Amino acid sequence: MQTSQKHKVTVQEMESNCWPPNLEQYCTLDSSSGVQNSSSTASFSPKGSPVSQPNNSCPMDLCRSPDNTCCSPVSDSCVTDNEHDLSHMIRQLETAMLGTDSDNIDVHAITASGRSTEVSIESERWKYMMKMIAQGDLKELLCACAKAIENKDMHLTDCLMTQLRQMVSVSGEPKQRLGAYMLEGLVARLASSGSSIYKSLRCKEPASSELLSYMHILYEICPYFKFGYMSANGAIAEAMKDESRVHIIDFQIAQGSQWLTLIHALAARPGGPPSIRITGIDDSTSAYARGGGLEIVRQRLSKVAELCKVPFEFHAAAISATDVQLENLRIQPGEAIAVNFAMMLHHMPDESVGTQNHRDRLLRLAKSLSPKVVTLVEQEANTNTAPFVPRFLETMNHFLPIFESIDVSLSRDHRERINVEQHCLAREIVNIIACEGPERVERHELSGKWRSRFIMAGFKPFPLSSFVNSTIKTLLQSYCDKYTLEDKDGVLFLGWMNRAIVASCAWRC
Repeated sequence: MQTSQKHKVTVQEMESNCWPPNLEQYCTLDSSSGVQNSSSTASFSPKGSPVSQPNNSCPMDLCRSPDNTCCSPVSDSCVTDNEHDLSHMIRQLETAMLGTDSDNIDVHAITASGRSTEVSIESERWKYMMKMIAQGDLKELLCACAKAIENKDMHLTDCLMTQLRQMVSVSGEPKQRLGAYMLEGLVARLASSGSSIYKSLRCKEPASSELLSYMHILYEICPYFKFGYMSANGAIAEAMKDESRVHIIDFQIAQGSQWLTLIHALAARPGGPPSIRITGIDDSTSAYARGGGLEIVRQRLSKVAELCKVPFEFHAAAISATDVQLENLRIQPGEAIAVNFAMMLHHMPDESVGTQNHRDRLLRLAKSLSPKVVTLVEQEANTNTAPFVPRFLETMNHFLPIFESIDVSLSRDHRERINVEQHCLAREIVNIIACEGPERVERHELSGKWRSRFIMAGFKPFPLSSFVNSTIKTLLQSYCDKYTLEDKDGVLFLGWMNRAIVASCAWRC
């Protein structure tokens, strides 16, 4: 591909940038320093690759190039001027591993101690690395960098980051754009700044009523949210078809967009609409994206209900889902209850984080309400308990199709596309990669794991009807034909080119 050719690196360049015979040959802007002591803080550049402010370490000090899409190669003055072939570079690696007196070491003694095997493995590893860099294999290099960080190999980490910064761009191909944010996640992990980046990259508040938030743009250009809302609403409408009093408990009300279409659907129900009461649970992050408190949601939904002549009541619960107790829900006798968990349960810490397992606690709380239906919409990914490197690879495989699908709707130099990806996707990517423990709040699970949790809480599957399936198929006709829909074991999966992205299912007592 054209981009790959542009960023292809020769073995000699790689040797010059990455393999000095000893650490003293690392030149710095001010004075020599060991690469093990290097660190960086990160920020996002709207026109090119992520930018870091280095701590006088040459491999991390890249200058901006005129094309605004990538960084220029490291200055030749900062690295060794020797030009050796690959085999000689590997011999240098062996020398560094075995010590300065390695030429005098008896080969048989090395073999006896098993160190020759270690050298051979390391040599093959570096040969493979040189090949990946020469081929411009972004995915392999990103994974290699993650492994180097896990192994605390700062020399290799800095080396790979130097090369990666020349290959990623927030205005490039989908893999380059995703790579930019994944690389920033790695930098943030080293700098222990992932949590602050996550908090600062919240979706921006609209400047006026005419300006859509970045999250709403994502909602419009891709069907992921519409799929989740439509499938959940279909299950609720099916469960409530004979009920006269409906109470919907939404554990993440956001802007309340999900309920606009359901109010319209219930208004057209044969025999007349039921009375609807919605309890909206909120937190400060959603309020920030919305541009105000839950009163905005109440006014919006009340207006639609009035137009549809549907008896309506809104109960605002301005607390985080982790703090919700039974008394916050104001359950009334005789009402049919629907509980909605749309794109929010993965934010709840579970038993792997600490003693307070809010993920399962909320399911038990929902079960105690004896609801007619409970709906679940979640991203189909495993980023909860997976170790760092597998989690890094899972993040790459999950988000690349999302970036590809955005590419179909918005051009690569579109300002709104950059904002959507940076403020609504990048913060999640950075959090998954850079944070651990309670600070890692983006903890997705696969549908099979959610199934186990619901069954353990006492629920049974509530299969989505064929009508819901056909309605979503009609929705997808207005999008790119690369979107796929699969119904498997009562779970609906929306995917991109057969890679499942979002899963939706329903449960009953």
